[in-house]
This record gives sequence, structure tokens and C-alpha cells, in this order.
Amino acid sequence: MAKGRFNTGSGPSQRQLRVGELIRRTLSDVLARGDIHDPELNRMSITVGEVRTSPDLKVATAFVLPLGGQHAEEALSALRRNRHELRRAVSKALTLKFSPEIRFAIDQTFDQMDETRRLLTQDTVLRDVAHTEDDEDDEA
Repeated sequence: MAKGRFNTGSGPSQRQLRVGELIRRTLSDVLARGDIHDPELNRMSITVGEVRTSPDLKVATAFVLPLGGQHAEEALSALRRNRHELRRAVSKALTLKFSPEIRFAIDQTFDQMDETRRLLTQDTVLRDVAHTEDDEDDEA
């Protein structure tokens, strides 16, 4: 069966990944320089962890987190309030056919990593890992 030119897999295409990374870098630069005319937004230090784009590249979701993870809702509100100006800044810096609509969401990656670390330090998990390593040593 021949593959078509459209990605039918479950993950994003190389183009989506490339455009998402370009948007992420551009958004990070714009926010770091304070190019947006909102003093509240410019006071915040916001990390743009990832940008995911829709297959047609018309919608980009930026996963953000303010420094220290505090005041996340305020940061989200300020970004959403300035989304049109941020979209303009991104489209000005990039040469895309369409200027993507930018949506913002809180980046949960750090919380997920903390939960994974917590789970991996539980006694039952440590015991199972030690038991598995003992079994491998016996087989060798």
C-alpha cells in the first residue's frame, strides 16, 4: 500500500514540528525583549516550553509557564489579552503563508516530572526495581 503525501500517523509531521519550534523561539524572544505594549505582561518572566501546531498550521498552541510557576493564571490572562499583538509579532518575524492563531495553555510538563519522580521513589517501586535487577544478575 503506497503512502500518500499526508501524514496519517499519530504524531505531528516534520513540518508541524519545525514551524512549532520557530514560533516557540519567536514568542520567547518577543516576550524576553518586552516588545508587547502591556506593562503587566512585560513584568513577567514567561517560559515558552513548547508550541504545537494544527496539521494545517493555522492554529498554534503555546504551552507556557511563568518563572517559578507562580501566578500562572495571571500570566495566561495577560497572554490571552495580548494574543493579537503577539500574533502580529510572530507573523512579522516568520515567513509563513498564514499567520497562525495563537492559543495559550499552562505547561504541565514540570508537574508531570515531579509526579514521576515521586512515584519512582516509592518503596514498592524501589523494591520491584531491585527485584528485577536481581533476576537479571541470576540469568547472567
